[in-house]
Amino acid sequence: MKKILFLFLAGSFFLSSCEKDWLDVQPQTILTDEQTWNDPKIVVTVLANFYSRIPAHYSLTAGWQAMSEYDEAMWSGFSNDEWRNNIPTYGYERWRLWDYGFIRDIQVAIDGIDGSATLTTDQKTQFLAELRFLRAFDYFEMVKRMGGVPLVSTQLKYDFSGDPSYLQLPRSKESEAYDFIAKEVDSIKNDIGNTGSNTRANKYTALALKCRAMLYAGSLAKYNSQMSTPITLPGGEVGIPASMATGYYTAALEAAQEIITTGGYSLYNTNPNKGENFYEALAKKAGNNEVIWAQDFAQGNLHFFTYDNIARSLREDNLGSSAIAPSLNLVEDFEYLDGSNGALKTRTPDGSDYIYYDNASDIFANKDARLYGTIIYPGTSFRNQMVSIQAGVKVWNSATSSYQTIESDQFGSIYGGTSYPNGDRGLLTGADGPHRTQQDISNTGFYLRKYIDADPGASKRTQLSDMWWVRFRLGEIYLNAAEAAFELGNTQTALQYINLVRERAGFPANSLKALTMEALQHERRVELAFEDHRVWDLKRWRIADKVWNGQNNGYSVVYALYPYRVVRPGDSRNNKYVFEKIIAPRFRSPHNFRLGNYYSSIDQGVLNNNPKIVRNPFH
Repeated sequence: MKKILFLFLAGSFFLSSCEKDWLDVQPQTILTDEQTWNDPKIVVTVLANFYSRIPAHYSLTAGWQAMSEYDEAMWSGFSNDEWRNNIPTYGYERWRLWDYGFIRDIQVAIDGIDGSATLTTDQKTQFLAELRFLRAFDYFEMVKRMGGVPLVSTQLKYDFSGDPSYLQLPRSKESEAYDFIAKEVDSIKNDIGNTGSNTRANKYTALALKCRAMLYAGSLAKYNSQMSTPITLPGGEVGIPASMATGYYTAALEAAQEIITTGGYSLYNTNPNKGENFYEALAKKAGNNEVIWAQDFAQGNLHFFTYDNIARSLREDNLGSSAIAPSLNLVEDFEYLDGSNGALKTRTPDGSDYIYYDNASDIFANKDARLYGTIIYPGTSFRNQMVSIQAGVKVWNSATSSYQTIESDQFGSIYGGTSYPNGDRGLLTGADGPHRTQQDISNTGFYLRKYIDADPGASKRTQLSDMWWVRFRLGEIYLNAAEAAFELGNTQTALQYINLVRERAGFPANSLKALTMEALQHERRVELAFEDHRVWDLKRWRIADKVWNGQNNGYSVVYALYPYRVVRPGDSRNNKYVFEKIIAPRFRSPHNFRLGNYYSSIDQGVLNNNPKIVRNPFH
């Protein structure tokens, strides 16, 4: 006890005798405002943190599982997420975003940099512009989900008076939120710097944001007003007057044309193989002049997307693979290069027999090359390895003059001899399925190619992937410009832009001679699949409730394509391939998008804390 007391007293004496110096020591793990906002290197670190916090419905690192919850794909991964195939109605809280913690942090940074004593004028100008861009982007992510939101552009500081009412701001009009975004971009686009960067925002990133936001606003103004009962609120928090559509479309077109004419970007067109070229348009980093802005990854900051979604037979780990299984719905939306409808031909015109194909890939011959660049389908390869997609065999029974369908109980098995009737020692079921019930193998007959990393080791947990997530690229800008021009009545300009995108996909020059809104919608569907556009496009066109109508047909249901090898010895059809179109077996409930889904519900806690916030319609 005496020893302990002595040590305590000795320590106390030391602290008391050095108290002044001890209190003056600066903490080593906490930075003061003065340190942060006066050091450009620390400011860049803060910005890097803000870039990592940019909200998204889904990306390669957050929420990508939602790719399976619409009509582009379904869930074929581990059974814990089987609920994703059973969403009879989308919840009103879906897509909700009320991101004022991020807004506040950005505003604190703006005020800190603005008051810095040591940053140069040029440094302040650039940093402030970059922060204002991030704030505008965050507001866009909120307004496209919620409608009008409170527009906070100064710090809100509580005075501890017991009355917080002066901090309780009402929602803006929906149009005011979009106008704020446009004005911010116009104000900062020439100050933001970062010229040539496609991972840090620059002038053309800002213009791309304006282009997309103005296109959304124009669509909402036009198509909401055309609904039998437009979705509005008395204060304009929801609902943009139809009279504003032309102005928004004009702003979208002007922003797109500034990018196209002065940005130095070009459609990626390096690989003569059109399908591989389209895959590389998003996958390649070096020398890719199409990408305007991307979330990049590097050693120490990698992701699991390839690990979770690579084709079953190509996985390099003992867990994961094949979670997102693209739908037949999407596959059939890719047209044939002669411009004909993309529906795959599986039966003779009278329906009396199958159509027989020499190779499993032949049914996809002469398709839009974007299909190959987006999806791995039967008879194709990835990483120079053939992906083995075969559901089973169709064995001919001469006694009944009919086929018997046989599928393996164990995926990836090779059966022969007497394992099935008239066994010919050929492949029964491919190592990549499709399989009706097994997890981590395609349930639809297709696998993702877009955003799957082709580098060896990228699907190993010990290595992972540095594939980037593309937020803006020139392909979208051309389609934005085409749509805005079309809505303004300038069809020839619209055709010029849309045909450039189609030509890159293998179509002849000027393949579209006339243009409809349906054709524009189709182009966005196939060009931008799995890039987080589908939901927002259907919402802004006000057709989501019609496309996903809860009926057990159409796009409300996910369909699959099951390929079978024909076993018919002595017949010319032996060892050919036939196909069955079916509802994907693990898919459970048709999707139902309700009118109340056009705007997400506001959390009850927000409503309780601020009586000036009005609810969205139907909630």
